[in-house]
This record gives sequence, structure tokens and C-alpha cells, in this order.
Amino acid sequence: MTPTPHRPHPEVFDIVVIGGGIVGSAIARELSGYDVSVALLEARDDVGDGTSKANTAILHTGFDAKPGTLESRLVARGYHLLSDYAKATGIPVEHTGAVLVAWNQEELDALPGLKEKAEANGYEHCHIVDADEVYQVLPDLGEGVLGGLTVPDESIICTWTTNLALATDARQRGTTILLEHAVTGIDVRDDATTLHTAQGDVRARWVVNAAGLGADTIDRLLGHDRFTVTPRRGELFVFDKLARPKADKIVLPVPSSRGKGVLISPTIYGNVMLGPTAEDLTDRTDTSTSEDGYDFLLSKGARLMPSLLTEEVTASYAGLRAAIDRDDYLIEAAPEQRYLLVGGIRSTGLTAGIAIAEHVAGLLSEAGAGLRSRSNLPAPPRMPNIGEATTRPYQDADLIAADTAYGTIVCFCERVTEGEIRDACHAPVPARSLEGLRRRTRAMNGRCQGFFCGAAVAALRTRHQTNDGCCSQHKDNR
Repeated sequence: MTPTPHRPHPEVFDIVVIGGGIVGSAIARELSGYDVSVALLEARDDVGDGTSKANTAILHTGFDAKPGTLESRLVARGYHLLSDYAKATGIPVEHTGAVLVAWNQEELDALPGLKEKAEANGYEHCHIVDADEVYQVLPDLGEGVLGGLTVPDESIICTWTTNLALATDARQRGTTILLEHAVTGIDVRDDATTLHTAQGDVRARWVVNAAGLGADTIDRLLGHDRFTVTPRRGELFVFDKLARPKADKIVLPVPSSRGKGVLISPTIYGNVMLGPTAEDLTDRTDTSTSEDGYDFLLSKGARLMPSLLTEEVTASYAGLRAAIDRDDYLIEAAPEQRYLLVGGIRSTGLTAGIAIAEHVAGLLSEAGAGLRSRSNLPAPPRMPNIGEATTRPYQDADLIAADTAYGTIVCFCERVTEGEIRDACHAPVPARSLEGLRRRTRAMNGRCQGFFCGAAVAALRTRHQTNDGCCSQHKDNR
């Protein structure tokens, strides 16, 4: 798609949301359910291409959040909202359950307090179990387990499909999605706020800042100095699908002040994941993996589940979390500027996103944004299934009979078909790159990492790429 020439946008949006990750997309979806015009600005060339694409992909109950915080409330509500939304849209979810494993006396002594914390957060299904019970459900754990705390409702989810479903839903409700629109300056005037971007100016009556790693930068452009984002790098290993029987539940560490620590988790795609690390950086773009990170994960894995390290590693990757110097979400409105900040959203933002969006809509309404509910909203989109728990296109005989493209496998490692790649290129929020196709279809994510299928996938993308610019450029409605 050809970038838009630099020129001012001809219209004023009622609300512009900055940031196309899960939280920003959820907010745009929620606000487009009201009688307002909404634009979603994303600095990259695709939604969900930042923090939201590289996390542990766990649907949290919120059992271990700090009671009484905004985060604890929104994660608990978000768990139910996202669970329902996943059913409506087909976002892959597996209800695996989790076990917090105690490896020393200090961790064992902490389990009753964690159970009490869960109950204070309204989650009453945790149970303390002894070592024998832990080994019954996770026999491949290393030696030395003293006990555990079960969390039966923790689940795994597809973070890629979640982000894409919310953005697609927002667009179908009327949101204008503007990609490659990094905000470089902001001017607030009485009539409207002008956002200067890499693709020209965008004007808005209200601005919602959900920029993740860049939220503090946007906040400062509006004259505030409330917080600083520290990019915290988390590196992970993804093990081959043959390792999946070793970990059919999420293995959680007893959390510390540095976060939830290193876990072992099954993935929605049939693999097993080990990680993440937690390394504070200064570079907000550094998603490289490191020798130190590998050594750390290998040492942790050798203690947690030694036999896992005998399995093949399919991939390793790193993601950045937006850590701030507060122990809660920072969501505040500045009515005099017609501005609302959504900052400090940690990895729990995946679970809490839809609840955060509800909260934002309430704050905007209280601040005078004039939100009036719309009727006759379109039904939520039904998303393609890329999870292993239910039928994939290559397994669906009726689908293949109707369209043989779904029987033509292109990526053999992940069993991705020509029909899925075609559909991803022509979707309401289409794949605009090979990386976008990875997140929409799983193509090139398997054992060969695209070595055998990469050329065929690229050729299909070239054949099916669309010139639909409505997700990347301004539309002149004059």
C-alpha cells in the first residue's frame, strides 16, 4: 500500500485512540459502540505489532493481583468479558488450569497468603496441595517440589487473534484505522487537538493515549510528567509440539516483586513455552534475544523440568513490557485538555483490555465527551481458528469440499493452507507483511521457521495483496 502524502486530515474525529495494541483496539471497539467518530492511530504497519504480540498469552483470573487496586478489579472483570468475547468471535482458548509450585520453605509458607489474596480478589477456587498431588498432575517436574497452589481457571489464549478481533470489530463498527501514524507532536486548541504524525495531521476533539511503551512520551507532549516507562525485556523459548504432554497445565512460580517470574506453559498452538526473563532496558525497540537470557532460561528450566530441555526448541523470541514506577494501572482523564491517559498496563492488559475499555468509556462520559449508545451494532466478527484445540481448516472436509484452497497446505509444519493465507490478505484488517501473515495464520512459525515454505507464502501474499488503503491512510471525505 502506498503511504499517504503529507497533508492535513480534512475531518475532525470525535475521539482518537493512540496505540493499536490489545488495549487501544479494545478501547476503539468500545467507543465505536457510541454515536461518535473514532480513529485508531498505530505507529507501526499493523495492529498488535508491539508489546501485544509477544507475551505469555495467559488469560488470568486475577487471583494474585494486589487487592483493592484498579488492576485487580479490571483483570477480574476482564477475565469474564474476554472469555465471553472469545466464545462469540472464535478466539482460541484452552482452560488448562495452573499450579503455583513451591520449591523451598519460604515459597511453601507463602501459599496460604496467596490463597487469601485470591479470595480477597473474589477468586475462591484456589487449593493448597502437597507435593504428591503436584507430581500427580505434573509428573515431569524436577525433584524437590514441596507443595503447590492450584488455580483451576487460569487459561491460555491466542493473543494475536484477540488483538485482531478487537481491531476488526472496531473497524466494522466504524472506526478508522490509521497505520504508520507515529505521533510526533500535539497541539491543543479550543476547537480541536491536532496530532502531528508521520503521515500528516489528524485532528480530534478528544484524545485517548494507549500507546504502551510510548505512553509516557505522548503524555509529555501534552505537558504532563506523571510517570516513566521502563522497557522490560522478557525472553522466551518455544519447544516443539512433541513436548506438549509434559506440560498440559501452566506451571507458575511463586511471584516476587520483580513480577511473576519464569513459568512453563502450554501454548494454544500445541507447543510448550519457557520464560520470560525480566531485564530492564533503555532501548524501547530492543527485542533481540541474548546469550545471558538463554543461559538464565536454561538454568531455570533445568530446575523446573529437566526433561523439557531434551526437547527441540522451535523458536526463541523476546517481548518488551511497559514497566512503570507504580504498582497499579494509571488511567486518568484531563477534561480541560480533552485527554485521557491509559498507562502502566502490564502483561495483564491482555486479560483486562475489554474491561479497561469499559472503564475508559465511563471516565470519558463523566468528563463530558458526550457518549450516546448506538443501536443496531454489527455482530462481532468470527475469526479464523489458528488454535489446536478445535478443528483447523485442513481438517474440515466440508470446508475443503466447498473451497479446495483450504485443502492445499502451504506451511507443512503448522498445517496452514492456501485458503487461510488468501483470507488473511483480504480480511477487513488485512495482513500487510509476512510478519502479519505469521500472526494471522501461523505460517512460518513451525519447526523450519519458514525455510521450506517461506518462498511459497511470500508468493501467495504477492498474488493476493490488496490495494485497500483504508487501514493505512487518510480518506478524503470532502
